[in-house]
Amino acid sequence: MKYKGSCHCGKIQFEVEAPENIEAESCNCSVCSKSGFLHLILPLANFKLLTGSEWITTYSFNTHLAKHTFCKVCGVKPFYTPRSNPDGIDININCLDTKPKSITVNTFDGQNWEQNAHKLANKSKQ
Repeated sequence: MKYKGSCHCGKIQFEVEAPENIEAESCNCSVCSKSGFLHLILPLANFKLLTGSEWITTYSFNTHLAKHTFCKVCGVKPFYTPRSNPDGIDININCLDTKPKSITVNTFDGQNWEQNAHKLANKSKQ
């Protein structure tokens, strides 16, 4: 199924291909819990930036492998390059304008990332 998504102000718009019944992760790490990010990791080939590349700014921390992308105008993080799947894309389900048929949310213990990262590995290849 094709989904449209955007940041809050609409400067950044994107499209993704994902199942109509989505399985997402809610992470308790410091950046995800503070930003309310609800994860859907996909192959990069399933993602298309429609507008707004000039409005994207990037933040990284710790290992600098994850590239957290934000809108320069509204500050919303609609997607980013995840550390666990650097060849993929992680979509914030909360930024999808087209709503999935259903969403199942699993919890992910990101506070203990090193012990749990293997659970997310290869999601961008599915």
